[in-house]
Amino acid sequence: MKRTLKIAFGFALVFLGVIMIITPGPGWLTIAFGLGLLAAEFVWAKKLLDRLKDQGIRMRQLFLARLRVDRA
Repeated sequence: MKRTLKIAFGFALVFLGVIMIITPGPGWLTIAFGLGLLAAEFVWAKKLLDRLKDQGIRMRQLFLARLRVDRA
């Protein structure tokens, strides 16, 4: 029962996150939380969450590099 609720809540969060990308709200953050719940049960969700984290790290590095160039 607990596993089923965790999976249902994870999918619900991912679905709401996708909706929040179009509407105002923390869409990517909600998707990340949903994938975090699903990653405990599914390998595909773990891989997708890892890709999302890698993209976030790359975006942060690009932003910081541009910030340094603009200040110089």
